Amino acid sequence: MKINTLLFDLDGTLINTNELIIESFLHTLNKYYPDKYKREDVFPFIGPTLYETFESINPEKKEEMVEVYRKFNHEQHDKLVTEFETVFETIQTLKEKGFKLGIVTTKIRTTVNMGLKLTKLDQFFDVVVTLDDVEHAKPNPEPIFKALEQLDAKPEEAIMVGDNHHDIGAGKNAGTKTAGVAWSIKGRDYIESFQPDYVLDKMSDLLAIVGVE
Repeated sequence: MKINTLLFDLDGTLINTNELIIESFLHTLNKYYPDKYKREDVFPFIGPTLYETFESINPEKKEEMVEVYRKFNHEQHDKLVTEFETVFETIQTLKEKGFKLGIVTTKIRTTVNMGLKLTKLDQFFDVVVTLDDVEHAKPNPEPIFKALEQLDAKPEEAIMVGDNHHDIGAGKNAGTKTAGVAWSIKGRDYIESFQPDYVLDKMSDLLAIVGVE
């Protein structure tokens, strides 16, 4: 079955929000637990939804902590977000070659729109499925099924590309091919451990996989 559809996670895959996310977690956690958390302590929080993370830390204060996080995150967004190497050119090429392109993310739409607009990637994606659009976040397959339905695509024609086990798990659960990115903040070995079908060293590696010269 020929691949005609590519679904992407956003943060840590297309755009480099790592510094923004780390700073947002540290800002929030330092407010409630001064000097308790260091940079490396927040790496495990990258991937799950904010509600899942803060629920695990302080269920009573989770709503409040999400608000504190998002306020800081949005204020600092344009200063700290950059795009990864070869992303723009690769997505542009895939669009020109007629591939169906979608984003499947655990972020809320407001934050997603900010990132896409800043990096000028917003012009390429036909479908964006955010946390606001689903009942169950990745690794549940619901967001992927939703994106595929809107793109009129089948799972076996698609690849889900991401930097986290939630992305690879969601792809496998939905029946798509999966590609992990070696620039995941958690490292190449981490993403390889979930056995994606492909591992990308840079985004342009995707072109050869889908048969674009």
